Amino acid sequence: MIIGTGSVKVGGGVTIAYRTAGDAGAPPVVLLHGGGSRGAASWDSVTVALAAAGTRPVALDLRGHGGSSRTRDYPLTGFRDDVLATMDALGLGTVSLVGHSLGAHTASLVAQGAPGRVTRLVLEDPPVPSRTPGVRSLPGWTLLLPMLGTAVRRGGFDRRALTRAVRQLREPDPAWWARLPSIVAPTLVIGGGPRSHVAAESLDGLVRALPDGRLVTIPAGHRVHSTAPAAFEAAVLPFLTAPR
Repeated sequence: MIIGTGSVKVGGGVTIAYRTAGDAGAPPVVLLHGGGSRGAASWDSVTVALAAAGTRPVALDLRGHGGSSRTRDYPLTGFRDDVLATMDALGLGTVSLVGHSLGAHTASLVAQGAPGRVTRLVLEDPPVPSRTPGVRSLPGWTLLLPMLGTAVRRGGFDRRALTRAVRQLREPDPAWWARLPSIVAPTLVIGGGPRSHVAAESLDGLVRALPDGRLVTIPAGHRVHSTAPAAFEAAVLPFLTAPR
């Protein structure tokens, strides 16, 4: 399976790089990686499996990662806007959307802001903001260190993209919770189990707040698609390719 690469210009002079495979006419699946990862390449094995299943996977490098632009700031809404602009530039009208960690939160923002453009949504071990004003969701380093992992040694990303995103994700966001009912796409939430820093209770609360959400736990830690690819693909591929 040949994985092709490309890039597009989006708002503010930002360039977003991507990797894709499969038939250009197949149903598109946009993949969003976690913060501090090696970017779109972290999805390569999933990309191959999705293409073999008859879809067109398009894995993006979020701003500050891989071949995408480094910017002065990294608002969470900026990641969202980059995804939507990239979809427009590539002519992707409606898509299935798969995100891991920071990419999962970004995917939720896309599905909230443009619900008619997301047909299926997969959120892999997403950070869940606190509901309570003044109460942060997690101590900063508790959230940051698992995301960093070996990324510092590997490089390939702007460290500010991760630290500033974590700072925002720690803050309570009642508006994010209030907008969850606007997500009309069937949503599969994948938790990493007790080895993950994301609490199972927060994922339960997220699923209950979604109009059509379900939770699958794969006890592989935070990076499920990397540490348990077969189990991840067994859960995700039937969900994405089921008749609509």
